[in-house]
Amino acid sequence: MKVLITGGAGFLGQRLARELLARGQIKGPNGQPETITELVLLDVVRATGFDGDARVRAEVGDIADRAVLERVIDTQTQTIFHLAAVVSGQAEADFELGMRINLDASRELLETCRLLGHKPRVVFTSSVAVYGGALPAVVQNDTALNPQSSYGMQKAVAELLLNDYARRGFVDGRVLRLPTISVRPGKPNAAASSFASGIIREPLNGETSVCPVAGSTRLWLLSPRKAIECLIAGCELDAAALGLQRVVNLPGLSVSVDEMLDALREVAGEAVVARVEWQADPRVEKIVGSWPGQWDTTRARQLGLTGDASFADVIRSYLEDERISVR
Repeated sequence: MKVLITGGAGFLGQRLARELLARGQIKGPNGQPETITELVLLDVVRATGFDGDARVRAEVGDIADRAVLERVIDTQTQTIFHLAAVVSGQAEADFELGMRINLDASRELLETCRLLGHKPRVVFTSSVAVYGGALPAVVQNDTALNPQSSYGMQKAVAELLLNDYARRGFVDGRVLRLPTISVRPGKPNAAASSFASGIIREPLNGETSVCPVAGSTRLWLLSPRKAIECLIAGCELDAAALGLQRVVNLPGLSVSVDEMLDALREVAGEAVVARVEWQADPRVEKIVGSWPGQWDTTRARQLGLTGDASFADVIRSYLEDERISVR
């Protein structure tokens, strides 16, 4: 089987690629495992760390360019993980870039598949940001989409596109709405939710981190480990089980910032928590405050998808995965 990951040089893209290569196979449309013979990683920079694996082909290009998509997608491409995106804060700051990468590129990708006519399985990662406004304490499956950011709007429109392309039989699509991913390794990025990793990651590394929102701010979180597990499991779902509604809200943890720091205190101690400083950022507060703090995950659980047990466990898995000792 030939598999494509857009955003293949990014954090989730690389982690997904490593997991797929380790497994060596993924279930096809008939429900039977198929050997992964080629894994194409497309991004604006070249994916690294896969030298020596003949199955990997790293491609560099603009995902909104139809010629680039035609270069990496052919009738042998049976599975596509569409992860490429401009993150929330950047999409709000640069409207044209967000529209081009988050929306236009998604349509170009779906059109490339439609014109080839081979009906690949397409997994699209969406976001909590498709919701907003006056939300119930627990967002339900039928809660209306009401994004309060350009990023959320772009994700919502792309969701509708994929759902319709799947309804028409052009692709076997599935939309997996990701909670905010925490704890991400590396450096802070332009996402409004970047602090959700920073207030854990930096203190554990012996560095100071600034929290831009109030401690009562509630977030819906999922660990990188569980995110990758859900992406693969979501890809392998039987299309008949999804029916005409191809969107699944992935399971997560509803935690406030204060509760996140309590978990950090439990795992690493008070001295580590003391490295978090508070400095309100109205821009970040406005964006993050419009997102749901929890959504109903009945459908995800019925489909066999699971989340993390606790945020303390999320921190422990981060320390284990990144081989970090508490300072």
